[in-house]
Amino acid sequence: MASRPIADLDAYREKLQAFVYASGTTMKPIFAIAKRARDKRVVFCEGEEERILRAVQVVVDEGLARPTLIGRPPIIAQRCERFGLRLEAGRDYDVVSTDHDERYRDYWQTYHRLMARRGVTQQFAKIEMRRRLTLIGSMLLHKGEVDGLICGTWGTTAHHLQYIDQVIGRRAGVKTYACMNGLILPGRQVMLVDTHVNYDPSAAQLAEITVMAAEEMLRFGIQPKAALLSHSSFGSSNEPSAVKMRRTLDLLRDQAPWLEVDGEMHGDVALDPVARAALMPNSTLKGVANLLVLPNIDAANIAYNLLKTAAGGNIAIGPVLLGAAQPVHILTASATVRRIVNMTALTVADANVAR
Repeated sequence: MASRPIADLDAYREKLQAFVYASGTTMKPIFAIAKRARDKRVVFCEGEEERILRAVQVVVDEGLARPTLIGRPPIIAQRCERFGLRLEAGRDYDVVSTDHDERYRDYWQTYHRLMARRGVTQQFAKIEMRRRLTLIGSMLLHKGEVDGLICGTWGTTAHHLQYIDQVIGRRAGVKTYACMNGLILPGRQVMLVDTHVNYDPSAAQLAEITVMAAEEMLRFGIQPKAALLSHSSFGSSNEPSAVKMRRTLDLLRDQAPWLEVDGEMHGDVALDPVARAALMPNSTLKGVANLLVLPNIDAANIAYNLLKTAAGGNIAIGPVLLGAAQPVHILTASATVRRIVNMTALTVADANVAR
């Protein structure tokens, strides 16, 4: 498809900058890293999806990544033309064809070797490598043909994570995967964990998740201030979930003495330092919390989606997958084009910063 010239390039770039930075200053250091990065190859597992293609146009225009799309080449080209995009295979993006790719034999054989003792037969490996887009993308990353992976515009986090775990696995020393979501709210930015992976994490898991989330925030240029949330505030309840959050605090003080954290506390106390000072004058958390650690997936996911819709204007960052051995992020079905662009920049940054 022939590209169409842009009449006013300066006006176009100004509009584009406003688009990609609409998530506030949070993403600016990540975009800066991505733009000057060396390792920029990102595979998009759902390469025929409209939101992915529209995001890829922004990614290409901004020079954030070299996209690889998994899908049927003719369908991708047709949809680019239908959506008025200026993308051209080979020039702007690479394709892994789900109909025929010369790497297929090597990929299913590698998958079989990885999973032969976990119930995967040769025939099943052949079938899975044809139909599971996230598995294909994970194998591309495993083989070093891309530097990062984005998936998840449909399906559940658990569906995609199983293939990532099989092929990519966890980072050395990490026992738990988790997802962190960021929200740009009026006058504040908050991160929440764990929104998508662990149903009822133990205190040990929550401590590990909190440290991983805090380390990720530092890469955004944000100093983490963590609040361990509960229906209980500073010992007002001895229910199991409250005790779990107190145990989490004990572990964090031992394992991450550098982290500013306190709990367990109510959500309003986390965000209101005046109320916190009145309730607990010697709290080890000063100012407004920006990392909210919830006791289970129900609390985290509900809080995230309510805040995103009611106060956040649907402007979100994430989910950021914590704990994977390589740069991988699983989106959600509600992901917008803007969020996909943000996560692409983060994936490239991941690939170019020591993990």
